[in-house]
Amino acid sequence: MIGERPAGDLVAALAISQPGISKHLKILKAAGLVRVRADGQRRLYRLDPRGMAECFAWLAPHRRFWASRLSALEDHLERAPA
Repeated sequence: MIGERPAGDLVAALAISQPGISKHLKILKAAGLVRVRADGQRRLYRLDPRGMAECFAWLAPHRRFWASRLSALEDHLERAPA
């Protein structure tokens, strides 16, 4: 799903209850990861690139840390006898 979507679309796509989706969206909005726009009675949600960029920046050192370790694990498993 790309672009704006109402919560109902997320319910259908993710097989999560409406209250569950609403809770998740509330948390994501508070964290700055999604934006909401009113369209009449509906609320349309979309990812917030600013919040996502901040999240990716926070994850970057962890990704670098684990990338080398997972590569080492892969090498070890390839050398290990079957």
